[in-house]
Amino acid sequence: MLFWILVAILTAAVAVALVLPLMRAVAPLSSPHSHDIEVYRDQLGELARDREAGLISDEDAETARAEIGRRLIAANAADASTTESASGRLGATRLAQAFILLCLPAVGLCLYLATGSPGVPAQPLAARLANPGDDINILIAKAENHLARNPDDGAGWDLLAPIYMRNGRVDDAVAAYDRAIRLLGPTAARFGGYAEALIVQSGGLVTAAAQDALKKALSLDPNDPRSEFYLALGLKQEGKRGDALAAFRKLADTSPAGAPWLPLVNQHIAELSPDKPVAGGAASGNPTSEDIAAAEGMSAGDRQEMIRGMVDGLAGRLKENPDNFEGWMRLVRAYVVLDQRDKAENALRDGLQAFPASGDEGQQLLALGRELGIDGGGARE
Repeated sequence: MLFWILVAILTAAVAVALVLPLMRAVAPLSSPHSHDIEVYRDQLGELARDREAGLISDEDAETARAEIGRRLIAANAADASTTESASGRLGATRLAQAFILLCLPAVGLCLYLATGSPGVPAQPLAARLANPGDDINILIAKAENHLARNPDDGAGWDLLAPIYMRNGRVDDAVAAYDRAIRLLGPTAARFGGYAEALIVQSGGLVTAAAQDALKKALSLDPNDPRSEFYLALGLKQEGKRGDALAAFRKLADTSPAGAPWLPLVNQHIAELSPDKPVAGGAASGNPTSEDIAAAEGMSAGDRQEMIRGMVDGLAGRLKENPDNFEGWMRLVRAYVVLDQRDKAENALRDGLQAFPASGDEGQQLLALGRELGIDGGGARE
């Protein structure tokens, strides 16, 4: 009942706010011809007095009376027209007022009854937090409220950290994993999750802090595939191709058949294999020995510009020849390294147009996007 009382009060307030300007707009205004009519009537009276006093002849008095009468008739006609127009505007305004006061609330009520849920009981925030159902945002809010009151609840931080990751709140996930490790102690799963959050936070780069966490995870669980994969990826990013290849091959050999990470591991193995033909220099987007020698004497800014130029050249060649799968893989990685994530997402979408997600190459592109935290534009596996 309280709901309907509030609705009635709000509706009345809105109606008054809309009607008041209309009421002011139709306030009666004096006719511009009313003054002329009064003047002409005064002139007729003064003319009669002058005629009785003998100040004007009868002939001149009749002529003047006829002229004043003509003007009076014209003024009366104009005044009647103005009054009729004002009456029309007043009628339209009255209709608008009636619509606002009667029809508008009725239309709103009908729409609410047709599309709303008047029978649903009130759901204040406290009740929703007590019974969140399947609403993940309410679940997170409930956990955050609990942890705000109990900041030393390590189990709460341990539960919330992966939820933060799944919802894209990477910074919060890093902080939550850190709190869980300090409060509950280290485990391979916590260190692995913490390292993965650090990698996503850095745009896909396996930083020194992430490597340290991954090594601690492996010391607790030597068969943790997530830690093995990211450490191998870190070796690849550092240019240690031989060590990275050995690490990826070890992971592939120890992984069970059908493991979801195997396609991506095999893709890295294919990229790092020494027997894989790789075109050099300008054709592939990789630096030649001359490029490396020239880069050694450059400043950091000039070296960055050189890299950007090579990446732009690779992007241009892929526009002309989009059937270069390895080129798309390199381009996406290069944009992430340059911290140009928008361009990396566009490159991934363009690559998926050339190599759809239904094929093996498309699957590898999607896996690369997941690895680097890049959105493939809604592509489905």
